[in-house]
Amino acid sequence: MITLTLTYRNRDLNIVEKCLKSLKMQTSNDFRVLLVDYGSHNNFSEALKTCVKKYSFIQRVYCPVEGQLWNKSRAINIALQQCDTPYFLVGDIDLIFHPDFIKIANKLASEDVHYFKYSFLSQEESLKDKKFIDYKIDFEGNKEVTGTTLFSTAKLKSVNGYDEFYHGWGAEDTDIHIRLKNLGLKVHYYTESILLKHQWHPKAYRNKNSSSPFHSNLERVNHNYMYLTLNNKIVNANTNESWGCFPKEEDYEKLLNKPDFIIEIKPTDNDFSALLAHLKNCKGKIVEIKINQVDIKDKQRQNLKKLLKKKFYNYLDLEIINNLLLEEIIKNYRSKPYKYRFDRVSGSINLVIYLN
Repeated sequence: MITLTLTYRNRDLNIVEKCLKSLKMQTSNDFRVLLVDYGSHNNFSEALKTCVKKYSFIQRVYCPVEGQLWNKSRAINIALQQCDTPYFLVGDIDLIFHPDFIKIANKLASEDVHYFKYSFLSQEESLKDKKFIDYKIDFEGNKEVTGTTLFSTAKLKSVNGYDEFYHGWGAEDTDIHIRLKNLGLKVHYYTESILLKHQWHPKAYRNKNSSSPFHSNLERVNHNYMYLTLNNKIVNANTNESWGCFPKEEDYEKLLNKPDFIIEIKPTDNDFSALLAHLKNCKGKIVEIKINQVDIKDKQRQNLKKLLKKKFYNYLDLEIINNLLLEEIIKNYRSKPYKYRFDRVSGSINLVIYLN
């Protein structure tokens, strides 16, 4: 028996429907699905709730983390903590599954790790409604694409699941392969037949024009972190805090209350350093942080003072502040209830966080 986990945020429901229909058409019913909605906007979340009602084998799990960085690792771990089947399969909500996929996965199930080759559909082909075999593949992925993997539930739990440091996109799937190899397991790449067809979709979450949390260099940070895991032969992740913790709705509702502290700073290096230090003193408090871009004339004045070797404010670009603040959240506050917004048009950053 396999638990298949799918993670979701604000994805086109037509894509979701094709994925779930392909699971309904499986020749084996020895599986169940945990679909983790990790902080979708209300309209997407309600539509998904209605969609899932048509499939008795799917359990939807909603996490009230709208306004936070995408954290696929945490979403997967939330499902893993609820998993009571011997095998745990991580999939992709954008996939169309071959009718025999679950049947083959059950045959492969063991203590070792098995992952499956991707094939990708073009944008035009993805809009069509066909049987699995009739979809024409645009190109095939290689062994570097590690998104759909079958695990022993016990083995995956023994290494504390997926590493929740990874936010945004990239490397969390490869990281878990590395750590389980370090544990002594074999990782097998299934290529005997095409079992997965990936639907095209725009990369909406990576859009810098959105006010949703976005770190411009996070994929690079993720990969460098992964190489440290590889080079240091790390096995266990999340060793300094609990993992797979379900976000408590009552804690997130506190973000709607009047904050205990409102901290408004200029985007200078000294102000920002002081802010990060001060957050450590706010345990149990709701804090709202506001950082606004300064007038260009003020920047020019400070640059002139610098040239004249007078005291000056060293202003940081808001994009740099954004990246540094998001990194601080990832490293120290990722399990805390928070809402983050960076409006690049008006030049303003707003963070509300409950430091429980």
